Amino acid sequence: MRIAFLTAPEGVEQIELTDPWQAARDAGHEPVLVSTRSGKVRAFHHLDKADTFPVDEVVGETSAGSFGALVLPGGVANPDFLRMDGKAVAFVRDFFDQGRPVAAICHAPWTLIEADVVRGRVLTSWPSLRTDVRNAGGTWVDEQVEICDHGPNKLVTSRKPGDLKAFCDAFLRVFPEGAG
Repeated sequence: MRIAFLTAPEGVEQIELTDPWQAARDAGHEPVLVSTRSGKVRAFHHLDKADTFPVDEVVGETSAGSFGALVLPGGVANPDFLRMDGKAVAFVRDFFDQGRPVAAICHAPWTLIEADVVRGRVLTSWPSLRTDVRNAGGTWVDEQVEICDHGPNKLVTSRKPGDLKAFCDAFLRVFPEGAG
């Protein structure tokens, strides 16, 4: 299955991109790096610049329908940039409209909030997003991983890099094999 990994051109937390990417690849999926512009994305280790990764597809030139699932890595700057890009927000919303599963870690739920897909859902995130999730109509929980079945699709969320193993295990259980 093709899995979109949506990141901004700069600011994605590297380990929150690379660990889920490798887990998806090891499980036989095809991870695809999608960004708001072509070229490369710059990852970070917290606030320090890290590696760059080539963009495979650009938001606005691809669609949710060409993927079976979506992964939203965190980092503080990454989702903050994405939530200000209308095409990125629409891309995320389309996964929910089409009933496709989504996984988001750390600060990534900011993009979900902007896409207005949190209402009525239970999710976790980096603790500083707790009020934002609640104000958007969601229920925030302090759990290593949360799988929410509200609506036609499943949403997998985790709090932080320390939760990556549980996050990867959960989204691999939830993402359908061979779909998309």
